[in-house]
Amino acid sequence: MKTLAGKAVQPLGLAGSPDTQSGFASIARRAGVDFYFFYGLHIDGMVDGVNRLLRERRDDVFVATGTESRDPSEMRDCLNGVLAALDVDVIDLFFAEYVSPADDPDDVLGEGGAIDEIWKWKNEGKVRYVGATAHSRPLSLSLIASGRIQVLMHRYNMAHRKSEEEVLPAAIAAGVPVVAFTCTRWGSLLEGHAKWQRRVPSAADCYRFALQHRAVRVALTAPATESHLRQNLTVLSDPREPAPDEMSTWKTYGDLVYGEGGDAFETRWP
Repeated sequence: MKTLAGKAVQPLGLAGSPDTQSGFASIARRAGVDFYFFYGLHIDGMVDGVNRLLRERRDDVFVATGTESRDPSEMRDCLNGVLAALDVDVIDLFFAEYVSPADDPDDVLGEGGAIDEIWKWKNEGKVRYVGATAHSRPLSLSLIASGRIQVLMHRYNMAHRKSEEEVLPAAIAAGVPVVAFTCTRWGSLLEGHAKWQRRVPSAADCYRFALQHRAVRVALTAPATESHLRQNLTVLSDPREPAPDEMSTWKTYGDLVYGEGGDAFETRWP
């Protein structure tokens, strides 16, 4: 993935959340972040912050968004709304979001389906990269094997590592870069565990863990506060890879935390 200026995107991307303040985008940009993702225009702080960056220099800012809709008309309304809100002619990456077992495969990958629609926009010059997001490993494999997506957003973290067996190798083989999300497992990896007496990982440790896999091109961070954002940005200023013994430690810790998953959403697609 490259910016319009032709530069490969940085490995840490800023994702919008209801807590995102408009100043976060500028702070992240000064630290080197160029990848910005938001689920929709309702993420006001993120949209406002990205808008400011785009006015300064569009070619250096990589904008990613998407929609859960599978209806082509609704999808196009979403795209046009984002283009208008950001006052740009092209979105760098557009995702068919949350592809799940509940989807009719034809609505996603079939003729006239969601991925087909995004490819139309790419051919029209309104989108640069076609993507999909999925938790499900079998569906992620199907998306990769289809040859119809250029980027996959997929869950990968210390606790959720089974993607290492098939999904991530398949992405490497197909040349499909992976954007890792829920790298802190909704913050639960930062909370410690009753049976864990060693150091608890920081958010930066979680992002470094995800990025050590060569399939992962970008790890998304969605901090709730400016302080957390600045701490997370050390991934760019100190881009070291975890040592083998550190990786072993984090995997052991991840297994403990995963075993505490009390929400079906956390463990449905382990």
